[in-house]
Amino acid sequence: MSGLQSEFLMNFQASLKPTVDIGNGAMGMRAIADVTGGSFEGPRLKGTILPSGADWFLLNPGLGILNLDVRATLQTDDGANIFVQYKGRITVPPEQFAALFDRSNGLPDPSSYYFRTAPIFETGSEKYSWLNGIVAVGVGHVTEDGVGYEIYEVK
Repeated sequence: MSGLQSEFLMNFQASLKPTVDIGNGAMGMRAIADVTGGSFEGPRLKGTILPSGADWFLLNPGLGILNLDVRATLQTDDGANIFVQYKGRITVPPEQFAALFDRSNGLPDPSSYYFRTAPIFETGSEKYSWLNGIVAVGVGHVTEDGVGYEIYEVK
Protein backbone atom coordinates (compact mmCIF):
# COMPACT_ATOMS: atom_id res chain seq x y z
CA MET A 1 0.00 0.00 0.00
CA SER A 2 1.38 3.42 -0.92
CA GLY A 3 1.17 6.57 1.18
CA LEU A 4 -1.55 9.17 0.96
CA GLN A 5 -1.76 10.87 -2.44
CA SER A 6 -3.61 14.07 -3.28
CA GLU A 7 -4.39 16.30 -6.22
CA PHE A 8 -5.13 20.04 -6.13
CA LEU A 9 -8.89 20.61 -6.37
CA MET A 10 -9.43 24.35 -5.83
CA ASN A 11 -8.64 27.58 -4.07
CA PHE A 12 -11.57 28.69 -1.90
CA GLN A 13 -12.01 32.22 -0.47
CA ALA A 14 -15.01 32.87 1.81
CA SER A 15 -16.10 36.20 3.25
CA LEU A 16 -17.65 36.10 6.71
CA LYS A 17 -19.71 38.48 8.84
CA PRO A 18 -18.26 39.37 12.24
CA THR A 19 -18.90 36.54 14.67
CA VAL A 20 -21.94 36.34 16.90
CA ASP A 21 -20.87 35.19 20.36
CA ILE A 22 -23.34 32.71 21.86
CA GLY A 23 -21.30 32.30 25.02
CA ASN A 24 -20.18 29.38 27.14
CA GLY A 25 -22.92 26.77 26.75
CA ALA A 26 -23.36 23.06 27.21
CA MET A 27 -20.87 22.16 24.46
CA GLY A 28 -18.31 24.93 25.04
CA MET A 29 -17.85 28.51 23.94
CA ARG A 30 -20.00 28.77 20.80
CA ALA A 31 -19.87 31.47 18.13
CA ILE A 32 -21.36 31.76 14.65
CA ALA A 33 -19.93 33.44 11.55
CA ASP A 34 -22.32 33.81 8.58
CA VAL A 35 -20.94 33.32 5.08
CA THR A 36 -21.53 36.45 2.97
CA GLY A 37 -19.99 35.28 -0.30
CA GLY A 38 -16.70 34.40 -1.93
CA SER A 39 -15.23 32.45 -4.80
CA PHE A 40 -13.59 29.16 -5.70
CA GLU A 41 -11.46 28.10 -8.63
CA GLY A 42 -9.63 24.98 -9.70
CA PRO A 43 -8.78 23.02 -12.85
CA ARG A 44 -12.22 21.33 -13.03
CA LEU A 45 -14.60 23.88 -11.48
CA LYS A 46 -14.98 27.60 -10.83
CA GLY A 47 -17.66 29.83 -9.34
CA THR A 48 -18.98 31.78 -6.39
CA ILE A 49 -19.87 31.01 -2.80
CA LEU A 50 -23.47 32.02 -2.15
CA PRO A 51 -24.45 33.96 1.00
CA SER A 52 -26.27 30.94 2.41
CA GLY A 53 -24.17 29.28 5.07
CA ALA A 54 -22.22 29.73 8.26
CA ASP A 55 -19.61 28.33 10.60
CA TRP A 56 -21.05 27.21 13.94
CA PHE A 57 -17.75 26.87 15.77
CA LEU A 58 -16.74 25.94 19.31
CA LEU A 59 -13.85 27.65 21.04
CA ASN A 60 -11.46 26.51 23.72
CA PRO A 61 -9.15 29.52 24.11
CA GLY A 62 -7.33 27.94 27.06
CA LEU A 63 -6.15 25.10 24.82
CA GLY A 64 -5.96 27.26 21.69
CA ILE A 65 -8.40 25.06 19.76
CA LEU A 66 -11.25 26.14 17.52
CA ASN A 67 -13.54 23.33 16.23
CA LEU A 68 -15.17 24.22 12.91
CA ASP A 69 -18.62 23.15 11.70
CA VAL A 70 -19.28 24.77 8.30
CA ARG A 71 -22.01 24.50 5.68
CA ALA A 72 -22.04 26.54 2.47
CA THR A 73 -23.46 26.58 -1.05
CA LEU A 74 -21.24 26.86 -4.10
CA GLN A 75 -22.52 27.86 -7.52
CA THR A 76 -20.38 27.06 -10.54
CA ASP A 77 -19.96 29.53 -13.41
CA ASP A 78 -22.20 27.28 -15.51
CA GLY A 79 -25.03 27.32 -12.94
CA ALA A 80 -24.61 24.07 -10.97
CA ASN A 81 -25.24 24.22 -7.21
CA ILE A 82 -22.98 22.31 -4.83
CA PHE A 83 -23.50 21.89 -1.10
CA VAL A 84 -20.30 21.64 0.95
CA GLN A 85 -20.04 20.71 4.60
CA TYR A 86 -16.88 20.41 6.59
CA LYS A 87 -15.48 19.97 10.02
CA GLY A 88 -12.03 21.11 10.89
CA ARG A 89 -9.65 22.46 13.48
CA ILE A 90 -7.64 25.57 14.03
CA THR A 91 -4.97 25.14 16.68
CA VAL A 92 -2.97 28.15 17.79
CA PRO A 93 -0.87 28.89 20.89
CA PRO A 94 -3.29 30.25 23.53
CA GLU A 95 -1.42 33.57 23.78
CA GLN A 96 -2.02 34.15 20.04
CA PHE A 97 -5.65 33.02 20.00
CA ALA A 98 -7.15 36.53 20.01
CA ALA A 99 -5.23 37.43 16.83
CA LEU A 100 -7.47 35.06 14.85
CA PHE A 101 -10.45 37.35 15.57
CA ASP A 102 -8.88 40.78 16.07
CA ARG A 103 -7.08 41.59 12.84
CA SER A 104 -6.52 45.27 13.68
CA ASN A 105 -2.79 44.55 14.05
CA GLY A 106 -2.68 42.65 10.74
CA LEU A 107 -3.20 39.02 9.85
CA PRO A 108 -1.57 36.30 11.93
CA ASP A 109 1.22 34.41 10.19
CA PRO A 110 -0.27 31.14 8.82
CA SER A 111 2.84 29.27 9.98
CA SER A 112 1.91 30.16 13.57
CA TYR A 113 -1.28 28.08 13.57
CA TYR A 114 -2.65 24.75 12.31
CA PHE A 115 -5.80 25.09 10.16
CA ARG A 116 -7.20 21.98 8.43
CA THR A 117 -10.63 20.98 7.16
CA ALA A 118 -12.30 17.92 5.62
CA PRO A 119 -14.88 19.06 3.03
CA ILE A 120 -17.59 16.71 1.72
CA PHE A 121 -19.53 17.78 -1.38
CA GLU A 122 -23.08 17.03 -2.58
CA THR A 123 -24.59 17.93 -5.91
CA GLY A 124 -27.35 16.77 -8.25
CA SER A 125 -25.41 18.07 -11.26
CA GLU A 126 -24.41 15.32 -13.65
CA LYS A 127 -21.35 17.30 -14.76
CA TYR A 128 -20.03 17.61 -11.20
CA SER A 129 -21.34 14.31 -9.81
CA TRP A 130 -17.73 13.13 -9.38
CA LEU A 131 -17.62 15.45 -6.32
CA ASN A 132 -20.18 13.20 -4.57
CA GLY A 133 -17.64 10.39 -4.36
CA ILE A 134 -14.47 12.09 -3.20
CA VAL A 135 -12.83 12.93 0.11
CA ALA A 136 -11.03 16.26 0.30
CA VAL A 137 -8.79 18.11 2.74
CA GLY A 138 -8.27 21.83 3.03
CA VAL A 139 -5.28 23.79 4.29
CA GLY A 140 -6.62 27.07 5.61
CA HIS A 141 -5.60 30.56 6.61
CA VAL A 142 -7.44 33.61 7.92
CA THR A 143 -7.93 36.53 5.53
CA GLU A 144 -8.90 40.19 5.91
CA ASP A 145 -12.62 39.38 5.71
CA GLY A 146 -12.86 35.64 6.29
CA VAL A 147 -10.95 32.49 5.44
CA GLY A 148 -9.14 30.94 2.50
CA TYR A 149 -8.24 27.34 1.69
CA GLU A 150 -6.23 25.30 -0.72
CA ILE A 151 -8.39 22.19 -1.13
CA TYR A 152 -7.02 18.84 -2.29
CA GLU A 153 -8.79 15.68 -3.43
CA VAL A 154 -7.46 12.64 -1.60
CA LYS A 155 -6.64 9.93 -4.13
